[in-house]
Amino acid sequence: MSYSKKRRTGLQEIANLIGISKMTVSRYLRDPNLVSKPLQSQISAAIEQLGYIPNKAPDMLSNAKSNAIGVVFPSLTNQVFADILKGIEMVTDAKGYQTMITHTGYNADKEEQRVRSLLSYNIDGLILTERIHNPATLKMIEISGVPVVEIMDSVSPCIDMAVGFDNFTATRNMIHRMIEKGRRNIVYFSARQDQRSIIRQKGYEKAMQEAGLTPRTLATKEASSYELGARFLHQILKEFPAVDGIFSTNDDLALGVLLECQRMGIEIPKQIAIVGFHGHQIGQYMNPRLASIHTPRIEMGKIAAELLLKRINGERIDQKVVDLSVEYLDGESI
Repeated sequence: MSYSKKRRTGLQEIANLIGISKMTVSRYLRDPNLVSKPLQSQISAAIEQLGYIPNKAPDMLSNAKSNAIGVVFPSLTNQVFADILKGIEMVTDAKGYQTMITHTGYNADKEEQRVRSLLSYNIDGLILTERIHNPATLKMIEISGVPVVEIMDSVSPCIDMAVGFDNFTATRNMIHRMIEKGRRNIVYFSARQDQRSIIRQKGYEKAMQEAGLTPRTLATKEASSYELGARFLHQILKEFPAVDGIFSTNDDLALGVLLECQRMGIEIPKQIAIVGFHGHQIGQYMNPRLASIHTPRIEMGKIAAELLLKRINGERIDQKVVDLSVEYLDGESI
């Protein structure tokens, strides 16, 4: 299936929908306060309904290939996404494509703003990280006609193409490994509360229930950090002193737990087993080595870029959803 950029909604269509002049719409886009409050609401609703995307490329280029793709990450400080970008650019650099990178702070409204901005530069395709999008974001993508690949998850429904791994099964399997090593009072530490953290929590709960054990979760919308891991450790020791295992939604939290255990003189794994997620290199150089689930981030980026460029260039796609394997690292902390 080839793709072609569609003719975009223009200012006249917005004006016609409301029954105002094109000039009034233009004034609103320059500064919403230049029109009345009731008109601001009407124009804003029309923009969302029609999926309007501003065009920052000259009209003569609006239907041409830009040889640029947009990449939308939830964070630019997280090592996970730095690795994925490395994989993406191994492919795009070789094929003469530029990447336009932006981030959303795990916020769907920001994603909508960022996607609108990227599409306004006439990009040829999009790589997205999340699976839950605002209706306006989906409408813009549909109207633009650009192909999309979603990453980090191989199970959740996708817009078109996806590359990732099974967060639920990976977590469930690792919890069973902890249980097989004699752990009974395992707690799940979660940050951000993004969709993947919640899926991992469900995998944890399923494994605990299958073993006849009681799941317990500490969760926050705060960003992951070593400090948060340490804070969660103190909280769980106070609330549930019988804890003998901690599974964290990522390595940052897990390393915070590990370092704080060492500071407090808690033996790992004898007293508390600790497991992270993603298998970052730093965890494998700790003493003890951190148990984790290694995710194929560079490979994911490469495959996502390859799929997107194939779609852009009208090549055949044999597999629209690619499920990648993870590696279970027992390290020395379970």
